[in-house]
Amino acid sequence: MGRKKLIGVIFFIGIVFSIAFFSEILMFITDYQWFKDLAYEQIFLLKITTQFKLGIPLFIISLVFYYLYLQLIKKNYYKKVQLYDTSISEKSLNRILLIPSVFLSYITSTAIAGSLWLDILTFINAQSFNISDPIFNKDVSFYMFKLPLFEKLLNTIIGILVAILFVTIIFHVILYIIRKPTMFENESMLRSNEMFFKNFADIGLKQIVVIVVIFFIILAIKNYFGAYSILYSTRGAVYGASYTDVKVGLLFYRLSMGVAGLGAIIIPIAYKKRKYKLALLAPISFVLIGILGGVVSTAVQSFVVDPNVLQRERPFIENNIRFTQKAYGLDNITIKDYDVNENLNIDDINNNNETIRNIRINDYRPTIESYNQLQAIRPYYRFLDVDIDRYTVNGKYTQVFLAPRELDINHVSENAKTWINYHLKYTHGYGVALSPVNQVTAQGQPELLIRNIPPVSTSDINVARPEVYFGELTNHYIVVNTKEKEFDYPLGEDNAETLYEGTAGVSLGGINRLLYALRHRSTKLFLSTSITSESRIVYHRNITERVRKIAPFLYYDEDPYIVIHEGRLFWIMDAYTIEGRYPYSKPYLSQNKNYIRNSVKVVVDAYNGDVDYYISDYRDPVVLTYKGVFPNLFKDLDQMPEGLRKHIRYPQDLFDIQAKVYELYHMNNPTVFYTEEDLWNIPQEKYYGAQQNVESQYMIFKLPGKEREEFVLSIPYTPNKLNNMTALLMARNDMENYGELILYRLPKDRNIYGPMQIEARIDQDPVISPQLTLWGEGGSTVIRGNLLVIPIENSILYVEPLYIKAANTNSPPEMRKVIVAFGDEIVMEDSLTLALNRIFGESTRIDESPRTDNELGEEFDIDTLASLITRANDAFEKANGASRQGNWAEYGRHINELERLLEQLKRLSE
Repeated sequence: MGRKKLIGVIFFIGIVFSIAFFSEILMFITDYQWFKDLAYEQIFLLKITTQFKLGIPLFIISLVFYYLYLQLIKKNYYKKVQLYDTSISEKSLNRILLIPSVFLSYITSTAIAGSLWLDILTFINAQSFNISDPIFNKDVSFYMFKLPLFEKLLNTIIGILVAILFVTIIFHVILYIIRKPTMFENESMLRSNEMFFKNFADIGLKQIVVIVVIFFIILAIKNYFGAYSILYSTRGAVYGASYTDVKVGLLFYRLSMGVAGLGAIIIPIAYKKRKYKLALLAPISFVLIGILGGVVSTAVQSFVVDPNVLQRERPFIENNIRFTQKAYGLDNITIKDYDVNENLNIDDINNNNETIRNIRINDYRPTIESYNQLQAIRPYYRFLDVDIDRYTVNGKYTQVFLAPRELDINHVSENAKTWINYHLKYTHGYGVALSPVNQVTAQGQPELLIRNIPPVSTSDINVARPEVYFGELTNHYIVVNTKEKEFDYPLGEDNAETLYEGTAGVSLGGINRLLYALRHRSTKLFLSTSITSESRIVYHRNITERVRKIAPFLYYDEDPYIVIHEGRLFWIMDAYTIEGRYPYSKPYLSQNKNYIRNSVKVVVDAYNGDVDYYISDYRDPVVLTYKGVFPNLFKDLDQMPEGLRKHIRYPQDLFDIQAKVYELYHMNNPTVFYTEEDLWNIPQEKYYGAQQNVESQYMIFKLPGKEREEFVLSIPYTPNKLNNMTALLMARNDMENYGELILYRLPKDRNIYGPMQIEARIDQDPVISPQLTLWGEGGSTVIRGNLLVIPIENSILYVEPLYIKAANTNSPPEMRKVIVAFGDEIVMEDSLTLALNRIFGESTRIDESPRTDNELGEEFDIDTLASLITRANDAFEKANGASRQGNWAEYGRHINELERLLEQLKRLSE
């Protein structure tokens, strides 16, 4: 072949390849540019280069193997079956053999390199757990990183053997067809035909025997590794290897392995000696061993184990307890006795002012309603979720609600739903709403410290860069730096506009504009005169999609939260390493997973879209293994800016999983564990009048025995089928103590009120219950917020806010009352201060900001006195009018309003 002809052939192949794989090539180029924009191109290329490093040698080796294998079959025919001519030459047949060889090689290389590349890298970089299982004495890393690769490779080989068997049969049929004579002319020809069939069957059977022998060898290896599966057995008293699994199941795995190995020897002998019944001995024996194993295991379980469960299963129960606790991070819980009494007094309240000041009298669900109705400003803005965090506000450690005002592009007016508005104009959300959890306005709404557009702050927390280009609702691509100015925020009857000043996005200069127009299937993106060579396309803006695109091997929390740092907005996301191969650990997670760690904190810049992954748990071998695989992805937590590090939280999702597991796995005694004598439950509470499980709560308070208040995640426990409280599980959040879990065990010799007991007392209180019924009449809805269980000194305080939602209106719920319970006392008042004063006395001093009524939040002064008196008279008249009409729900609302106004007048006069 001449040089020009060779170049032409290569060029033609290149054209065909480009057309056939155009979509893949387009995605590769644009994805590479996206990763490069985030400085993670090495992460992107690692996958590709690893797949090529594995795939190309595998393809070449497989191609040689398959081609030689098919050649061997063909040569056997040409040697042994030489009786008939064929129109297909041996040279032509050699070329034809390349087709199935290339196909099988492609399947083999892509199956291994395409799906197992990460398994191979984690195998190579596996970090030790320094914990060995009690049955096989292998480090847990073997089960996490090595055994899964062996199992996948064996399954891949079996798949390849099936494909080879299929191709072998097809190839034999083809050879038979092209060698078959058209007619039998005489007796000699007939005898030759019989010889042909004999040789044909012999050659075909020999190939099948080879495949079956390899299959039995693989089967023996699978049974060797399959023995490790007893560590995940569900047969016994607990999850994991049981008495029956170890004494019987393991034996039959070994027998199955031996039978499979023996079969690999017997089958070729049987073929050589033409004793085909002998060949059936191996598969029949293998099946019988499996059946016998099941029968013997059932018999041993029924007649040996079940009558003596604790005696037989005790060591295995101990294994299950120990390994489940380790897998869920429950083995290092600090357990303390908390001797609860009812000796709390005024001095204790005053000495815990910061705890009292941060008691949450706002519930997050009514708060998000209030934010959306009072602070959305325009229909296309939306607060998706409200997050709870802590800030130093005007010098005081304060718990707050915080939510970003995101742009929901689907809620723009119908006339505005144009391509330019979607992708060039409406590009970002704007600002946040922030309110302390312990303050409400006179209307019962959250007292906003940051509100409005542009952001107005009445505290020392300011937002200088309020635009939200990356968030939870940013699901469409945008183009920035175009001739069209972006909509920034509404400004009276006009709109403020802006140009993006950040660094995010891929340039649309040169051929990129065509590439991205093809990727997004948009001719407008290619033809728009508003787009210039300086324009940039920004996509994958949804923060969850964004982080998963970079590191899909991590699992991400469903509740990212926004943080204000140095006037800018950042998202913090918790990422988990989750696995399913931890020995003996009972699965509590979806997809049968049984190991979890919150090892990574992810920070996403809401303006620039920069993504940083910080390792927060260096005790996790899984994340250290990933760090070995992706050395350029992870940073040390110390590299996170201190202002952001102060806002990391112990994730609620992880805490809730641990709390659920700990209901049973706080018991270390195998007998107590098996009989569930000390089983705990997460208690119930009332919300919206219906019962639900108590939610874990972030709160600021002083842990028993500690010197200062801190940000804590807490949940109570009650004994199984009882309502009294038996323990409190807490996770510390502040930096120096981050991640420490503490269990406070409550006294068992007396009743400590649990949440449902407090709820029942509320329903039975002769003062509170009729008032709740009265408010619920006339169509209004009484919303009972989360019941908070707050330890103070050696006592427990219970606080529950009450909301009223007016019927047939779109107005948000209003926080109207606070219920406080302590000991045998339970009161309901307009404010936490009044409720505490009724219980502990009027000298209770709570350092809290006064309830406000004006927009900017200034404290009441003498100039507001006349307004208060006028409003009090108005409330009184409205209450009288409602009573005359028999509208008792409206009457109760106006009486409550009057009580609040009178209380404000009282405070002004002091």
